[in-house]
This record gives sequence, C-alpha cells and structure tokens, in this order.
Amino acid sequence: QVQLVESGGALVQPGGSLRLSCAASGFSRTYFGVGWFRQAPGKEREGVSCISRSENVINYKDSVRGRFTVSRDNTKNTWYLQMNNLKSEDTAVYYCAVRLSAGCRLSDTEYDYWGQGTQVTVSS
Repeated sequence: QVQLVESGGALVQPGGSLRLSCAASGFSRTYFGVGWFRQAPGKEREGVSCISRSENVINYKDSVRGRFTVSRDNTKNTWYLQMNNLKSEDTAVYYCAVRLSAGCRLSDTEYDYWGQGTQVTVSS
C-alpha cells in the first residue's frame, strides 16, 4: 500500500524558513515524479513545485521561485521542500504527491498518490 507522510509544517514568522519532508513507502516502482502542492483556506489547491525522477527537470510556481527549493533522495524515497523568506501568503496546508511517470508537472490532476498534508502558518 502506497503511503506518503509529510512533516515539517509549523508556525513561523515572516522571513523565516522551514523544510518540509515527504517520506514514501509501499512503492513497487522507483520511476516517478514528485510534486508539492498547497491549499489555503477558501482557495483551490495549487502546484508549488515539482521534480522529475532523474532531477533533470524542476519547476516552481512563480511566486515561490527563488525562495523555495525542491530536492529528493531516491535512496530513501524521501523528498524535501526548503522554504526560505516565508511570507504570510505562503500560509496553507502543504501536500506532497507522486505521479506514476517520471516527469515534473504542477497540475494536481497529474498525480496519483497524495499525503495527508502539513500545516504551514506564516504570521507574526
């Protein structure tokens, strides 16, 4: 059974940093793409970042580019989202997701498995 478990969400002040982690288990294959998404109250879920299986394709939502960094450790089936210079508008529940193909996509319809989400709150 595929399971994704996010961690690292917290309350942080504007300008602060957090690192989210997503640990995956139960995969019978290793060739998949990974994405991070978020959903703020009253808003639709949006793609934040993605990274391909081989890490040769990485993409970011424009508003986080330069502040967020996605990475993955395929030996551990774990991936990360380093978030720096956080802003109040980054407040949301963050989700990791896996798509059963290798590419990088920011559309949530492209993903097959989802974690339960972790809350990130940016507030003074």
